[in-house]
Amino acid sequence: MTIYLDYQSSTPVDPRVRAVMMEVMEQDFANPSSESHSAGWSARARVEEARATIARAVGCAADEIVFTSGATEADNIGVLGAAMGAPEGRRRILIGATEHKAVLESAFAAQRLGFAVELLPVDRNGMIELAHLQSKLGSDVAVVSVMWVNNEIGTIQQLEPIVRESAAFGAFVHTDATQAPAALPIDLTELGVDAASFSSHKIYGPKGVGALYLSAASPWRPKPLLFGGGQEQGLRPGTLPTPLCVGFAEAFSIMASEGSVERARVQSLRDELAKTLQGLLPEVQKTIEDVPQHPGTLHIRVDGINADDLLSRLQPHLAASTGSACTSGRPHNSHVLEALGLSSDNAASGLRLSLGRFTTREEINETASILRAAFALLRPTQ
Repeated sequence: MTIYLDYQSSTPVDPRVRAVMMEVMEQDFANPSSESHSAGWSARARVEEARATIARAVGCAADEIVFTSGATEADNIGVLGAAMGAPEGRRRILIGATEHKAVLESAFAAQRLGFAVELLPVDRNGMIELAHLQSKLGSDVAVVSVMWVNNEIGTIQQLEPIVRESAAFGAFVHTDATQAPAALPIDLTELGVDAASFSSHKIYGPKGVGALYLSAASPWRPKPLLFGGGQEQGLRPGTLPTPLCVGFAEAFSIMASEGSVERARVQSLRDELAKTLQGLLPEVQKTIEDVPQHPGTLHIRVDGINADDLLSRLQPHLAASTGSACTSGRPHNSHVLEALGLSSDNAASGLRLSLGRFTTREEINETASILRAAFALLRPTQ
């Protein structure tokens, strides 16, 4: 059996989530937008209950949650849609250099509409340099978007000063919070962002559904990118997938009630894996040190060993991810690792091991042995 250590890419559906989704598919299959019969009313009630549950989990009002097809769509609305809704004179977008492609490409798409995009540099641990942000802020900035918890290296960004400084200049502040629920408690009202993106399949819910938090106090509303029947306050039209919304809400509810215990357990396993690996293989380097990190993320490197070659050696025994991305069939080093200042060769050695709810101690011990054997086969000849 494959040991699954790619939780930051996607999580398995929790059995409790699957059970509630099956119930909804059997009982409340009607279109929640159908207003002329009780079956539609029942489905709509399920959706609104799910919306309220998610709102409670993240600390906001129910009408501040907009369902989407996933975090990618939410990021597009929160960045491109927000830029399109900005007042005249605000034509600049500031985004972190280590953002997810959904944020990067949304911002670059805005360039075709006359916006200028500027990347905010990070230090060697992936933290935004606040002084640089301050030097870039002005009354002409439309959107500032900085990821809360990095999906590749696990860095937890200190968002509060970023939000405070950006809001002081009237900018619309968005965060990709996709990885945040599994990493830390969430209170969006206290955080003060104008928009935040979430994804169900990162928190043990189904794929195909996500949410955009849109603060009632935001300086302006994003423009819609899709058009249709006017659902979701006209911001995201289309028939809502009732079972997916309910499953998403159940996953959020479980995370809200059990998250603190789960995070402590996962971090303990992560730290044990790191210690074991470095004991067996002294040349293993942790990419991130001395900053808050996602409790389930261990990003490592062994100089001279290509991570793609390593992963091929690990199949089918271990599921993990490299720091590489593939665009149009052409391999490229991770933009995240290069933003940290790593050389091309060092970036190519990056391997992300991400643990989660169903990871066991036995799997941790076996993972260390599997990696040791694979490294031995690939270790450069002395």
